[in-house]
Amino acid sequence: MTMIIPHTVRMNDGRYIPQIGLGVLHANHEETVTAVREALLAGYRHVDTAANYKNEQDVGQGIVESGISREDVFITTKIWNEAQGEASTRIALFESLEKLKVDSVDLLLIHWPAPERNLFVETWQTLIDLQKEGLAKSIGVSNFTAQHLQRLINETGVTPCINQIELHPYFQQGALRKVHEHLNVRTQAWSPLAQNLALADPTIQRIAEKHGKSPAQIVIRWHIDNQFVVIPKSVTPSRIRANLDILNFVLDADDMTSIQSLDSSRRLGPDPEDFN
Repeated sequence: MTMIIPHTVRMNDGRYIPQIGLGVLHANHEETVTAVREALLAGYRHVDTAANYKNEQDVGQGIVESGISREDVFITTKIWNEAQGEASTRIALFESLEKLKVDSVDLLLIHWPAPERNLFVETWQTLIDLQKEGLAKSIGVSNFTAQHLQRLINETGVTPCINQIELHPYFQQGALRKVHEHLNVRTQAWSPLAQNLALADPTIQRIAEKHGKSPAQIVIRWHIDNQFVVIPKSVTPSRIRANLDILNFVLDADDMTSIQSLDSSRRLGPDPEDFN
């Protein structure tokens, strides 16, 4: 049965993904368990992890401790660069499933294209097979450029349902978002708060004061109003709850224009063209 909870968006495979999720990058064992448990109790239904984060087991534990049933939680994990290739990808997913203590994940992503390895098409074909086997309900990619996406589609005939990319007010990825729209690929944002740099921005702070909200809430609302899937990371229960409390207001046209003006093509993470 398709899981539909409030504030979801539809992907090109017909399944729905909660538009706000919890990110757990760089969270240690105790932080991850607590953050996942408290997020689910606060109303989150989407947790984004990865093999490379080394905390999938803690995500699974946090879900158990929350008491929320597995079928009500949307779990995303990712295949790391060194696990690309048919056999390695399959092994990597089974290792992730064992750590998460689940029979399948809701979304499986290729973490990076790693173009020098030249295995992302083979890896994508493996994800297609794993989806057919019911081990990954939806499949997508992360950090793929327009050229990488087109190669996947050309060589396999299957379009990723989502591309998770660095995306924040300083790096708005307008050209790639247009490609996503053309291909019917959902845009998902990692580092949505620009590693918290956006929280001190005078423009963001002015809009926050106008709406009686925090700067973080303004930036997350900007992602929501642009129809992105967004995964803010926090290990502080009060901030986790606040990051979800953004559904009772909207940004007006002036707000959106002001935030759009902050775009400076400022990438904070690795470049997908040379990260291998």
